[in-house]
Amino acid sequence: MFVDSHCHLDFPEFEGEIGAVRAEMSANGVTHALCVSVSIREFPKVVALAETYPNFYASAGVHPDHDPNDPLSAANLVRLAEHPRVVAIGETGLDYFRQSGNLDWQQDRFRAHIQAARQCGKPLIIHTREAAADTLRIMREQGADQVGGVMHCFTETREIAEAAMAMGFFISFSGIVTFRNARELKELARVLPLDRLLIETDSPYLAPVPFRGKTNRPGLVRYIAEEIAKLRSIPVEDVGAATSANFFRLFQVPK
Repeated sequence: MFVDSHCHLDFPEFEGEIGAVRAEMSANGVTHALCVSVSIREFPKVVALAETYPNFYASAGVHPDHDPNDPLSAANLVRLAEHPRVVAIGETGLDYFRQSGNLDWQQDRFRAHIQAARQCGKPLIIHTREAAADTLRIMREQGADQVGGVMHCFTETREIAEAAMAMGFFISFSGIVTFRNARELKELARVLPLDRLLIETDSPYLAPVPFRGKTNRPGLVRYIAEEIAKLRSIPVEDVGAATSANFFRLFQVPK
């Protein structure tokens, strides 16, 4: 059994394809998927997927790359998170790779998400790219440890992983861990505690080997589990069982 802890099935790549996506999930033993919000405007599409399919869940949040002029408040996020199919706040965080200049607005948006998560008692889904120091600083300042969450699509160092885990966060591995040149990430997947790991596709992005360069899909999350199992020299069933149990525990999703 496997769970895709982070995907974007509301994106145009999956228009009219959900039936095929679900069939592939079933064929590959993928039982659940978390459909992650990246904007308030598209949130209704995300939550509609979770309303329609009992093994899909949703989050409420705005990606750090999203339009800085799009207004956002913690109160609005809390209101969206009242929906019973919403199990997390995010995708939120900081991204200094795609954005430059004065990024105070991005940091303020991140703070609003953490405040919302604390108010509604739901975990955070955190994105960080070339911004790890500020990400951890704001997490500490805003009390992210009170709700915990996941560092999604993790590509940082062991030190960053350990700092996040100390605040109650899980570390999620994407298809990047299957890439041949991802040596440091492979080592992390080998040594980090199994009871703190999640797996994800980040569909439609980052398809794992041997599908690299193609549209990613939740059914392919098993290839990420297989890579982690190989790195740890354990059965893939152990990785699937552990990461699924971690997902259910973190997001309080019934099995």
